Amino acid sequence: MTGKKVITFGELMLRLAPQGYQRFVQADSLGATFGGGEANVCVSLANYGLHSVFVSRLPSHEIGQAGVNALRRYGVDTSHIARGGERIGIYYLEKGASQRPSKVIYDRAGSSLFTASSEDFCWKEIFTGADWFHFTGITPALNDTIADLCLMACQAAKDAGVTISCDLNYRNKLWSREKAGQVMENLCKYVDVCIANEEDASDVFGIQAKDTDVTAGTVNREGYKDVARQLQERFHFSKVAITLRESISANDNDWSAMLYDGNDYYFSPKYHMHIVDRVGGGDSFGGGLIAASLMGYKPQQTINFAVAASCLKHSIEGDFNLVSLDEVLKLANGDASGRVQR
Repeated sequence: MTGKKVITFGELMLRLAPQGYQRFVQADSLGATFGGGEANVCVSLANYGLHSVFVSRLPSHEIGQAGVNALRRYGVDTSHIARGGERIGIYYLEKGASQRPSKVIYDRAGSSLFTASSEDFCWKEIFTGADWFHFTGITPALNDTIADLCLMACQAAKDAGVTISCDLNYRNKLWSREKAGQVMENLCKYVDVCIANEEDASDVFGIQAKDTDVTAGTVNREGYKDVARQLQERFHFSKVAITLRESISANDNDWSAMLYDGNDYYFSPKYHMHIVDRVGGGDSFGGGLIAASLMGYKPQQTINFAVAASCLKHSIEGDFNLVSLDEVLKLANGDASGRVQR
């Protein structure tokens, strides 16, 4: 297991959030932690025992170093993080409750990664000995230069015979649907495993699930089978994984997922979650999917593991999924009681 090497490429951000469920306008202090899509995946993979490598660019000052240290704390390989630029990207999080949704405000323009260039990364060296490469749709959304860097990374990974996964992760605060569709169309030509949620396929590629209303919390399994099939036919993905979130309120969600391998559809158990922190939930699913795939799990075991991992993440403060392999396996194998372990 530890012999498997996974590369991720993205932005590590400083997360600033009011305590508990306070609103931005009432908070007189903000807690500071770190997170970001691909970094979150890296932490999950390191916790499961893989050689997890995060590629990014951070400033050389103390805040940048604090971000590096946050990843090292959990065993992430930070040796390919370039140093330079003036600032770390920031996002502000206001956690929702009951029928009030969570809110995110970005402050990331001009960040170290935003101003990165091709000279910061030697992709051939980075992918030496690698088994898997993962990125999300958030990273190429930063600007055209970073989108080009994602393309270079995908080309180098493909040349090295590395499996490539992508979480579509559409963010309407970063780019338009039209721009996302154009850029991701090109990048997805290199992708082997596609990860999406209820809305991504529609927002990025105009592929919609029938008889499903995410705002009403309803999921139609047959509709998502069709979405996965259309994605697979369009890009020839070897696998398509779709997370299925039925949102009852900001605090309570039903959570499950589907995996399509081009022949069969595999649905996970459904978990009813009372949420502590949902940020990073999709990333923890991606980390679980990658880990299970590299462990050689069969498709049903793979989707069960990924959903169990992401279910547990929703119980943990912060972006990172701080759970062990044994904890995920216990839930995936049916122990969802939450009873005290003595």
